[in-house]
Amino acid sequence: MERRELFSSLTSSFNTKEESNESPVIRPPYFKEESDFLKNCIECDGTCSNFCEEHIIKIGEDKTPFLDFSNSGCTYCDECAKACEYEVLDLEYKKNINAKVSIDIIKCLSWNQTMCFSCKDPCFDDAIEFLGMFRPEIKSDKCTACGFCIKACPTQAIQIEVIPQGAKDETIT
Repeated sequence: MERRELFSSLTSSFNTKEESNESPVIRPPYFKEESDFLKNCIECDGTCSNFCEEHIIKIGEDKTPFLDFSNSGCTYCDECAKACEYEVLDLEYKKNINAKVSIDIIKCLSWNQTMCFSCKDPCFDDAIEFLGMFRPEIKSDKCTACGFCIKACPTQAIQIEVIPQGAKDETIT
């Protein structure tokens, strides 16, 4: 076996392990109980995804909706909740998205002395503050986890992780 083959086989085994780890999904911000998705969405044809103006609601293999921030973010427009026939998504339960957004300082251009404001510009909530020209920081008290900064980052330094239900249920009025 040549060195190239050895390294290829090693890296492919790492990639397979990463792909097999299923991470929790980020749900639209209008639900009461996570369990309602598995109970009621399996009867639906994914209507909420059709009404999303930003096209970030995707329907998973289990027929439940999740948010995909790879192309845009959530405007909290309420259309998915209005369209939900099974009342899984309802305006009564409107809250911030159940996720925490952070910056990987190793990948971030600004943290590595390159002027970049790509994440700050699309942030409607002014949740990203810079210390001088560098060192952006996401202020958790301002961040709604809308996801607009994720696509804007040229180095994929913006990380998002699901917050378990009940840990951060901040209702939006």
